[in-house]
Amino acid sequence: MTSIRASRIPGRAGQAAEVPFHTVEEAWFWTMAALVARRDGARIVSGAGLVTRPCEPDDVVKCLDRLYRHRRVDLQHARILRIWGSAAPPPMPASRARPATGACGTRP
Repeated sequence: MTSIRASRIPGRAGQAAEVPFHTVEEAWFWTMAALVARRDGARIVSGAGLVTRPCEPDDVVKCLDRLYRHRRVDLQHARILRIWGSAAPPPMPASRARPATGACGTRP
C-alpha cells in the first residue's frame, strides 16, 4: 500500500477552504460574471478570487453542456440562461415581484 502525503498533492497547499455555492443560481451568476470578465480581457486564475470556489467557471459550462446533450435542457433554455446571466441581477422571484397594474396582462 502506498500513501499520498498531503504535501505532495499539487495546488492545495496554503489555499483557503473552498466555499460551496448556496444555490444553483449563485453558481450560474458567478460563472457568467467570470465568463464576461474573461471576454473583457481578465485572466481567470484558480484560487485568486476573494472566495475559493469548488470548481472553475468552465466546469459549470461543461455541466450545462452535458445537460443539453442528454436532452435535460433545450437550446432555448440555455440561451435564456446566458441572457439572464449576462444581465447580472437575477430575476425577482414571483413572491417578491410587484403585481402588474393597468392594462398589461389583463383581459377586458
